[in-house]
Amino acid sequence: MAVALVTGGTSGIGAEFARQLAHKGYDLVLVARDEVRLASMATEIRGIGRSVEVFPADLANRDDVDRVASRLEDDDRPVDVLVNNAGFGMHIPLTSRDVAGLDLGFEVMCRAVLVLSGAAARSMRGRGTGRIINVSSTAGLLAMGAYSAIKAWVTSFSEGLAVELDGTGVTVTAVLPGWVRTEFHQRAAIRTTSIPNSLWLDAEQLVTACLRDVDRGRVISIPTVRYRVLVGLLRHAPKSAVRKVSGAISSSRKKSVEA
Repeated sequence: MAVALVTGGTSGIGAEFARQLAHKGYDLVLVARDEVRLASMATEIRGIGRSVEVFPADLANRDDVDRVASRLEDDDRPVDVLVNNAGFGMHIPLTSRDVAGLDLGFEVMCRAVLVLSGAAARSMRGRGTGRIINVSSTAGLLAMGAYSAIKAWVTSFSEGLAVELDGTGVTVTAVLPGWVRTEFHQRAAIRTTSIPNSLWLDAEQLVTACLRDVDRGRVISIPTVRYRVLVGLLRHAPKSAVRKVSGAISSSRKKSVEA
Protein backbone atom coordinates (compact mmCIF):
# COMPACT_ATOMS: atom_id res chain seq x y z
CA MET A 1 0.00 0.00 0.00
CA ALA A 2 1.38 3.42 -0.98
CA VAL A 3 2.40 5.77 1.84
CA ALA A 4 3.17 9.49 1.87
CA LEU A 5 4.91 11.37 4.69
CA VAL A 6 4.09 15.08 4.99
CA THR A 7 5.86 17.47 7.35
CA GLY A 8 3.81 20.41 8.57
CA GLY A 9 0.82 18.40 7.45
CA THR A 10 -1.80 19.90 9.78
CA SER A 11 -2.50 23.25 8.10
CA GLY A 12 -2.21 25.23 4.90
CA ILE A 13 -0.28 23.72 2.01
CA GLY A 14 0.81 20.68 4.01
CA ALA A 15 -2.75 19.80 4.98
CA GLU A 16 -3.84 20.14 1.35
CA PHE A 17 -1.04 17.80 0.24
CA ALA A 18 -2.29 15.30 2.83
CA ARG A 19 -5.89 15.57 1.59
CA GLN A 20 -5.07 15.22 -2.08
CA LEU A 21 -2.62 12.37 -1.56
CA ALA A 22 -5.25 10.58 0.55
CA HIS A 23 -7.79 10.99 -2.25
CA LYS A 24 -5.17 9.51 -4.62
CA GLY A 25 -5.03 6.38 -2.47
CA TYR A 26 -2.07 7.06 -0.19
CA ASP A 27 -1.98 6.28 3.49
CA LEU A 28 -0.41 9.12 5.47
CA VAL A 29 2.33 9.75 7.98
CA LEU A 30 1.65 13.22 9.37
CA VAL A 31 4.54 15.05 11.03
CA ALA A 32 3.96 18.23 13.07
CA ARG A 33 4.51 19.74 16.52
CA ASP A 34 0.90 20.37 17.53
CA GLU A 35 -0.59 17.08 18.76
CA VAL A 36 -4.11 18.48 18.92
CA ARG A 37 -3.97 19.55 15.28
CA LEU A 38 -2.36 16.23 14.36
CA ALA A 39 -5.27 14.36 15.91
CA SER A 40 -7.81 16.56 14.13
CA MET A 41 -6.14 16.15 10.74
CA ALA A 42 -5.80 12.41 11.25
CA THR A 43 -9.54 12.18 11.88
CA GLU A 44 -10.23 14.08 8.65
CA ILE A 45 -7.95 11.83 6.59
CA ARG A 46 -9.40 8.68 8.11
CA GLY A 47 -12.78 10.01 7.05
CA ILE A 48 -11.50 9.83 3.46
CA GLY A 49 -10.87 6.14 4.05
CA ARG A 50 -7.11 6.12 4.48
CA SER A 51 -5.01 5.05 7.45
CA VAL A 52 -2.92 7.66 9.25
CA GLU A 53 0.20 7.43 11.37
CA VAL A 54 0.52 10.44 13.67
CA PHE A 55 4.13 11.48 14.24
CA PRO A 56 4.63 14.37 16.68
CA ALA A 57 8.00 16.00 16.04
CA ASP A 58 9.68 19.40 16.21
CA LEU A 59 11.97 19.73 13.20
CA ALA A 60 14.03 22.34 15.04
CA ASN A 61 15.08 19.50 17.35
CA ARG A 62 17.77 17.36 15.74
CA ASP A 63 16.80 14.26 17.72
CA ASP A 64 13.26 14.59 16.37
CA VAL A 65 14.59 15.04 12.84
CA ASP A 66 16.63 11.86 13.27
CA ARG A 67 13.48 10.00 14.40
CA VAL A 68 11.63 11.10 11.26
CA ALA A 69 14.65 10.15 9.13
CA SER A 70 14.66 6.67 10.68
CA ARG A 71 10.98 6.33 9.82
CA LEU A 72 11.78 7.23 6.21
CA GLU A 73 14.51 4.59 6.07
CA ASP A 74 12.39 1.84 7.60
CA ASP A 75 12.22 -0.65 4.74
CA ASP A 76 9.59 -2.69 6.57
CA ARG A 77 7.24 0.33 6.30
CA PRO A 78 8.33 2.04 3.07
CA VAL A 79 7.40 5.65 2.33
CA ASP A 80 6.71 6.28 -1.35
CA VAL A 81 6.28 10.07 -1.27
CA LEU A 82 7.99 12.61 1.00
CA VAL A 83 6.64 16.17 1.19
CA ASN A 84 8.98 18.57 2.99
CA ASN A 85 6.54 21.36 3.77
CA ALA A 86 7.23 22.53 7.33
CA GLY A 87 8.25 26.17 7.49
CA PHE A 88 7.42 29.69 8.60
CA GLY A 89 7.96 33.32 7.63
CA MET A 90 10.93 35.32 8.92
CA HIS A 91 11.44 39.06 9.51
CA ILE A 92 14.81 38.92 11.29
CA PRO A 93 17.40 41.38 9.87
CA LEU A 94 20.50 39.72 8.46
CA THR A 95 22.51 42.16 10.59
CA SER A 96 20.84 41.06 13.82
CA ARG A 97 23.25 40.27 16.65
CA ASP A 98 20.81 37.66 17.96
CA VAL A 99 20.85 34.88 15.40
CA ALA A 100 18.64 32.44 17.33
CA GLY A 101 15.71 33.05 14.99
CA LEU A 102 17.92 32.62 11.95
CA ASP A 103 19.28 29.37 13.39
CA LEU A 104 15.71 28.15 13.85
CA GLY A 105 14.91 28.89 10.20
CA PHE A 106 18.02 27.05 9.03
CA GLU A 107 17.24 24.02 11.20
CA VAL A 108 13.62 23.64 10.05
CA MET A 109 13.78 24.79 6.42
CA CYS A 110 17.32 23.81 5.40
CA ARG A 111 18.88 21.15 7.62
CA ALA A 112 15.67 19.16 8.14
CA VAL A 113 15.01 19.24 4.38
CA LEU A 114 18.56 18.03 3.76
CA VAL A 115 18.43 15.20 6.30
CA LEU A 116 14.92 13.99 5.49
CA SER A 117 15.43 14.18 1.73
CA GLY A 118 18.66 12.22 2.06
CA ALA A 119 17.01 9.54 4.19
CA ALA A 120 14.08 9.22 1.81
CA ALA A 121 16.35 9.17 -1.23
CA ARG A 122 18.52 6.36 0.14
CA SER A 123 15.51 4.17 0.89
CA MET A 124 13.67 4.99 -2.33
CA ARG A 125 16.76 4.49 -4.47
CA GLY A 126 17.15 1.01 -3.04
CA ARG A 127 13.60 0.21 -4.17
CA GLY A 128 14.01 1.94 -7.53
CA THR A 129 11.05 4.28 -7.07
CA GLY A 130 9.89 7.26 -5.02
CA ARG A 131 8.92 10.92 -5.05
CA ILE A 132 10.40 13.78 -3.02
CA ILE A 133 8.56 17.11 -2.99
CA ASN A 134 10.17 20.16 -1.39
CA VAL A 135 8.04 23.24 -0.79
CA SER A 136 10.19 26.22 -1.75
CA SER A 137 8.93 29.70 -2.72
CA THR A 138 9.05 32.33 -5.44
CA ALA A 139 10.58 34.45 -2.64
CA GLY A 140 13.78 32.53 -3.33
CA LEU A 141 14.06 34.43 -6.62
CA LEU A 142 14.01 37.75 -4.76
CA ALA A 143 16.38 39.32 -2.23
CA MET A 144 14.22 39.74 0.85
CA GLY A 145 16.54 38.65 3.59
CA ALA A 146 16.83 35.31 5.34
CA TYR A 147 13.60 33.77 4.05
CA SER A 148 14.57 34.44 0.42
CA ALA A 149 18.03 33.00 1.04
CA ILE A 150 16.63 29.89 2.68
CA LYS A 151 14.12 29.23 -0.10
CA ALA A 152 16.77 29.86 -2.77
CA TRP A 153 18.76 27.12 -1.05
CA VAL A 154 15.76 24.75 -1.04
CA THR A 155 15.30 25.20 -4.80
CA SER A 156 19.01 24.79 -5.55
CA PHE A 157 19.26 21.76 -3.25
CA SER A 158 16.28 20.13 -4.92
CA GLU A 159 17.80 20.59 -8.36
CA GLY A 160 21.11 19.15 -7.19
CA LEU A 161 19.42 16.15 -5.61
CA ALA A 162 17.41 15.59 -8.79
CA VAL A 163 20.66 15.46 -10.76
CA GLU A 164 22.19 13.05 -8.25
CA LEU A 165 19.16 10.73 -8.44
CA ASP A 166 18.72 10.87 -12.20
CA GLY A 167 18.09 7.40 -13.60
CA THR A 168 17.36 5.81 -10.20
CA GLY A 169 13.57 5.92 -10.46
CA VAL A 170 13.41 8.56 -7.72
CA THR A 171 12.26 12.06 -8.70
CA VAL A 172 12.63 15.37 -6.89
CA THR A 173 10.31 18.34 -7.38
CA ALA A 174 10.60 21.79 -5.83
CA VAL A 175 7.31 23.68 -5.85
CA LEU A 176 7.55 27.47 -5.84
CA PRO A 177 4.34 28.96 -4.42
CA GLY A 178 3.59 32.63 -4.63
CA TRP A 179 0.89 34.12 -2.40
CA VAL A 180 -1.35 31.31 -1.21
CA ARG A 181 -4.49 31.71 0.91
CA THR A 182 -3.41 30.02 4.13
CA GLU A 183 -2.69 31.15 7.68
CA PHE A 184 1.03 31.43 6.80
CA HIS A 185 0.94 35.19 6.24
CA GLN A 186 -1.12 35.87 9.35
CA ARG A 187 1.29 33.86 11.50
CA ALA A 188 4.24 35.78 10.01
CA ALA A 189 2.47 39.15 10.49
CA ILE A 190 2.73 39.89 6.76
CA ARG A 191 0.37 42.57 5.44
CA THR A 192 -1.58 41.21 2.47
CA THR A 193 -4.12 43.94 1.68
CA SER A 194 -1.92 45.46 -1.04
CA ILE A 195 -1.50 42.16 -2.91
CA PRO A 196 -3.65 42.08 -6.09
CA ASN A 197 -6.36 39.43 -6.13
CA SER A 198 -4.92 38.08 -9.39
CA LEU A 199 -1.78 36.96 -7.53
CA TRP A 200 -3.56 34.91 -4.89
CA LEU A 201 -3.70 31.13 -5.21
CA ASP A 202 -5.76 28.59 -3.32
CA ALA A 203 -3.83 25.78 -1.65
CA GLU A 204 -5.96 23.28 -3.57
CA GLN A 205 -4.98 24.87 -6.89
CA LEU A 206 -1.30 24.91 -5.94
CA VAL A 207 -1.14 21.30 -4.79
CA THR A 208 -3.11 19.99 -7.78
CA ALA A 209 -0.65 21.69 -10.14
CA CYS A 210 2.33 20.42 -8.17
CA LEU A 211 1.20 16.79 -8.12
CA ARG A 212 0.54 16.99 -11.85
CA ASP A 213 4.12 18.22 -12.36
CA VAL A 214 5.42 15.45 -10.11
CA ASP A 215 3.67 12.88 -12.30
CA ARG A 216 5.34 14.49 -15.32
CA GLY A 217 8.77 14.28 -13.69
CA ARG A 218 9.30 18.04 -13.52
CA VAL A 219 12.00 19.25 -11.14
CA ILE A 220 10.57 22.77 -10.78
CA SER A 221 6.83 23.28 -10.34
CA ILE A 222 5.43 26.80 -10.75
CA PRO A 223 1.63 26.97 -10.49
CA THR A 224 -0.44 28.87 -13.05
CA VAL A 225 0.57 30.65 -16.23
CA ARG A 226 0.66 34.05 -14.54
CA TYR A 227 3.24 32.89 -12.01
CA ARG A 228 5.32 31.22 -14.70
CA VAL A 229 5.37 34.54 -16.54
CA LEU A 230 6.35 36.44 -13.37
CA VAL A 231 9.08 33.93 -12.57
CA GLY A 232 10.39 34.19 -16.12
CA LEU A 233 10.58 37.96 -15.76
CA LEU A 234 12.42 37.68 -12.45
CA ARG A 235 14.92 35.20 -13.86
CA HIS A 236 15.74 37.40 -16.85
CA ALA A 237 15.53 40.83 -15.22
CA PRO A 238 18.76 42.66 -14.29
CA LYS A 239 19.79 41.82 -10.72
CA SER A 240 19.66 45.50 -9.87
CA ALA A 241 15.97 45.56 -10.81
CA VAL A 242 15.26 42.45 -8.74
CA ARG A 243 16.97 44.06 -5.73
CA LYS A 244 14.93 47.23 -6.22
CA VAL A 245 11.66 45.28 -6.28
CA SER A 246 12.79 43.26 -3.27
CA GLY A 247 13.58 46.45 -1.36
CA ALA A 248 10.17 47.92 -2.14
CA ILE A 249 8.36 44.78 -0.93
CA SER A 250 10.52 44.52 2.20
CA SER A 251 9.96 48.20 3.02
CA SER A 252 6.22 47.78 2.71
CA ARG A 253 6.24 44.77 5.04
CA LYS A 254 8.44 46.58 7.58
CA LYS A 255 6.05 49.53 7.72
CA SER A 256 3.07 47.20 8.19
CA VAL A 257 4.80 45.43 11.11
CA GLU A 258 5.75 48.76 12.75
CA ALA A 259 2.20 50.06 12.36
